[in-house]
Parts: sequence; structure tokens; C-alpha cells
Amino acid sequence: MQVSVENTGGLERKVKIEVPEEKVSSEISNRLERLKKTTKVQGFRPGKVPLKVIQTRYGEQVRQEVVGELMQSSLYEAMNQEKLRPAGTPLIEDIADDQGKPLAFTAVIEVYPEVAVKPISELQIERQTCSVSDQEVTDMIEVLRKQQKQLEPVERAAEDGDTVNINFEGFLNGEPFEGGKAENYNLELGTGSFIEGFEEGLIGASADEEKTLELKFPEDYGSDTLKGQDVEFKVKVNSVNQSVLPEIDDKFMQAFGVTDGNEETFRNEIKRNMEREVEHTVRRQLKNTVLDAVHAANTVELPNSLVKSEEERVRQELSENMKRQGMDAGAMANADSKLFTEQAEKRVGLQLIVAEIIKQNELKVEPTKIRTMVEEMAAGYDDPNAVINWYYSDQKNLAQVEALALEDEVIDFVLSNAKVTEKPASFDEIMNKGQTAS
Repeated sequence: MQVSVENTGGLERKVKIEVPEEKVSSEISNRLERLKKTTKVQGFRPGKVPLKVIQTRYGEQVRQEVVGELMQSSLYEAMNQEKLRPAGTPLIEDIADDQGKPLAFTAVIEVYPEVAVKPISELQIERQTCSVSDQEVTDMIEVLRKQQKQLEPVERAAEDGDTVNINFEGFLNGEPFEGGKAENYNLELGTGSFIEGFEEGLIGASADEEKTLELKFPEDYGSDTLKGQDVEFKVKVNSVNQSVLPEIDDKFMQAFGVTDGNEETFRNEIKRNMEREVEHTVRRQLKNTVLDAVHAANTVELPNSLVKSEEERVRQELSENMKRQGMDAGAMANADSKLFTEQAEKRVGLQLIVAEIIKQNELKVEPTKIRTMVEEMAAGYDDPNAVINWYYSDQKNLAQVEALALEDEVIDFVLSNAKVTEKPASFDEIMNKGQTAS
């Protein structure tokens, strides 16, 4: 077999392969001989069919099969011989399959790039740290109380923080507009959930009072029809209600799994939950920070075939997310492809860099760590053992966990070798949700 490789620029290679005619004809002859022994043809005894008859009937089919298999096996052999690592499916062209002549063809492939990872010791990583304070625990308990608040009607005018039950309808140029009407709607005053002036206009209103509010939608409002428009809302106040928070008693604490009625036990449980939550969030954010730093520090030439495949995965993921959120995934068809390309390029680049870090540093994952991860993933199910058995019943199932565990090994390796500075932060700053805001 003759092999030549042409570098056509970038990561593309043209691999020209020539298989000797003797190898092709020999394989064809062997297969025809085997067919002769097993093929039944009317007028001939089994195994006594003349080879010429077999060749006339099956010769072309056998040749196509042999040529296809030889092209596949010789291409694989050529890749190993030339130490080529193909990225994506080869494109076969210029096939020359003339009887009596060598089988010749060209495979156009992209190869994986050589990745030179810069020293990890030069990376600078900022890691957030958090120590949940007693005040943050107190604030969180107040949030939990508010989540279980009860509304109690009052015979007075509405105040900031009250919840008013209202009927309302909005008008633009004297005509009702879509989405501007509701009945028996509970609105907590002071939350800023309605446009400016709406909630303020209801402070001081009493039950059964009707009000007309002259307002203006903001210039950046989501609806083109309403943005910047002067509108009128007619509002009927059905009731005024004040919030009554539950006492921190046995019943309240039992709702969060504390059964001994001890408030200190309850506070400790809330604190542990907050610490677990912030730990997971810090780890997730730190992982992204590390990967971003690694990606920014290393430039990699990307195989176009891998980027295109990743683009499709990105598009599919976004489409599925939109469907889960009740959005029209059909809009993805007209979306700017640049949106998917940039994300796909970053993913492929990171995959190549991370793979090289693993290879250079011979990173591995202990089976015990994989087992721990599987057990943690299974813990939230009704039958954890069944989930664990599912993962271990098929290597394909377990491979997903192994990949995650190996990625964690990379993150830990980078953190142990990079220049890491710690930045203290509050619970709310890390969670970025205002979870303990009063």
C-alpha cells in the first residue's frame, strides 16, 4: 500500500492511498470461492456451481463490497502509519476503481491540532470565600417567615408593605390594551412589580374605593405598543390586607425538619443549609472562572468539523431550554449563527486544552471518587440503589460521571498550581439572588 500526505493549509490534510490490484483481486476471488460453496443455483448441485456463473451473478456486488471494506481498512492503516489523528469524518474523493489496476482514492481530513498549554503556574485565579454570619442566618429566617406569611384584612387605608386585592383595567387613547386587565389580583405595595406610580397611587386607598391612575410606561418597556405611552388605569380596591408573619415556634421549625423545638438547633440547621448552598455555588462559579482563565491563556487552532458539530449541539440545547420554558423554539431557525459559533468555538477550544492538561499531567480519577459522585447523584431519588445499579450496568452510563469527575480533577490541579487569591464575600453577593434581603 502506498500512502502520501499533502498539507493543504491549516489542519486539513489530503491523504492519497493506493492499494495494490493483487490485494483487491485476491480478496474478490476468495469471496467468490466462498459463495460458490454456499450458493444454490437451479440446475446445479450444492457446491458445484461453476465459478463463472457465480462471477456473472455476484461479481459486481462482491467487488463493491471488497472495495468499500478495503478503503475503510486501508485508510485506518494509513492514519496509524502517518500518525494522523482525524477530527471528524473523512471526505472520500477521486476514487479510481478500474479492474486490473490498483485501487486509488483520496481522503480529505482535518487533524487535531498540536496544543501547547502555557504553564499553569502563570495563571491568576480569584476565589471567593464566605463565612455565613449570625446576622445572615437571622435575615434568612425572616425571609422564610415572609414566605409563609398570612394575609389579614384590615379596616384602614393601605400602607407601604400591605397587600391590596384589586380589579384593574388599562386604557391607551381611551381603548383597553391587551394584557392590561385583571380581577382579584393580589399586589404587595412597595415591591415595584408594576410600572412607576401604580403602587404609589394605591397607598392611602381603602377597601371598595375606586381610583383612576394617570401613568406613563417607561421608554424601555418590552412592548413596542406601550413603551413611552401615556395610559390610564381604572382600579377598584377590593380589600386591604396586612402581612402576618408566623412565630418561630415548634410548628414553624418542624416545617424545616427540626423536631426538638429548640431555636438554636433550628438556627444551626438553617446555617448548615446556607453553607452547603454557598459551597456548591462557589464551586460552580470557581469552575467557570478556572476554565475561562485556562481558555483565555491558550490559543488553539480549531478543527472546523468539530466546531460545526458543537454548533448543532449548542443550537439543540438552546432550543430544548426554550421549549421547557414554554417559549417558541421555532425562532431559533432565524437566529444569528454567530451566537452559536462563538459558544461552540469556546467549548471545542476548552475540550482540546483540558485534554492536553490531562495528558501532560497524567491525571486520573480513582474509582472511589466516581462511586461517591454516583451515590450523591442517586441520593435524591426514591430508590437510590436502582439509580446506582443503572449507572454501573453500562459503561456508557458511567462514562458521563467519569467525564465530570475527570474535569473536577483538572480544576483541582489548576487551583493547586496557579496563583490563587481569596476574596471574602457575603452570602448574598455569592448567591446573587438577594436571598437574605429584608
